[in-house]
Amino acid sequence: MVEFPETAVACAEHRGPPQLEYETSRKLIEWRIEHRLLPAEHRTYGVHYTDPYTTAPADHRVDFCVSYDRRVSPNAQGVVAKIIPANRCAVARHLGSRAHNAAAVYLLREWLPRSGEALGDFPIFFHYVNVGPNVQEHEMITDVYLPLRISGPVLGHVSGHGAAA
Repeated sequence: MVEFPETAVACAEHRGPPQLEYETSRKLIEWRIEHRLLPAEHRTYGVHYTDPYTTAPADHRVDFCVSYDRRVSPNAQGVVAKIIPANRCAVARHLGSRAHNAAAVYLLREWLPRSGEALGDFPIFFHYVNVGPNVQEHEMITDVYLPLRISGPVLGHVSGHGAAA
């Protein structure tokens, strides 16, 4: 469990078939290179609003983002400014290809139902720890963040004397 801090990002919005995600991510990469944003200094994220395996291709939605706390001017790539809000999250690390993320599957299908936790209001998102043309599939590292509902204080039983038990 971690407290993920509010993070300003520059974002390329993908809407449509998962097979076209690479084209969207290339727009962010092009913008990132143009602005000289080094991966070591600017984190790369994917905010996954839908599951590509259960959502109609036309309705699929993911944002590809890079941490960026300055103004995003209108640009040819269509990159816009957004915020990943502060969240209390379960986090798990996935090693290997990003084509099938076992950590996301684990968090959603195994950990969450057993945890007593509930999903928060923000979608699952990924921090692509290492990115770039020289990163081989078997070397890829992805941290998966599953936002959780913030629960209020647990209230005890009220006795006849007005004290919480």
